[in-house]
Amino acid sequence: MKGEIIDGVLYAMTRPRAGHQHRVLRISADISYAFERGRGGPGGWWILPEPGIELAGAPEVSPDIAGWRRERLPELPRDSSIAVVPDWVCEVLSPGTRSYHFLRKRPLYARVGVSFLWEVDNDAQVLTVNQLENGRWVELGSFGEEQSVRLPPFDAVSTDVRGWWEDLGVL
Repeated sequence: MKGEIIDGVLYAMTRPRAGHQHRVLRISADISYAFERGRGGPGGWWILPEPGIELAGAPEVSPDIAGWRRERLPELPRDSSIAVVPDWVCEVLSPGTRSYHFLRKRPLYARVGVSFLWEVDNDAQVLTVNQLENGRWVELGSFGEEQSVRLPPFDAVSTDVRGWWEDLGVL
């Protein structure tokens, strides 16, 4: 089990299963190679799977993946949670977490000012990219079959979204 406290309420859920974690690994690898390590891309980011983050209204939340521009977070804290709001968050949705995400985490991310939110629907094999504008999420697009697409805020490099689903035996 894992838990998060949002607005004073404890939400407990099972740990993510293998398919969920494999998707997180694929997305993290695609993004971090170019944007954290600067290989074939501009670098300048920290990309972390399941980081502990302290946000207003939540003592510590842990998105599936989060990213910070290094000019906003020059160094990662060694022995504490990160207290800087991420620039980007990616959540992989599963049947057990879908309603929790939409009713609790999505509004929290908007309230604290996360700039970009990716929602990955494992069952539908779709990524939805959202940008925060005036405190509200604006959908920039949905993707699933694209082999070369530029996804904000990582649009400096093309991403093969279709490749995220290949292990499912569908493609």
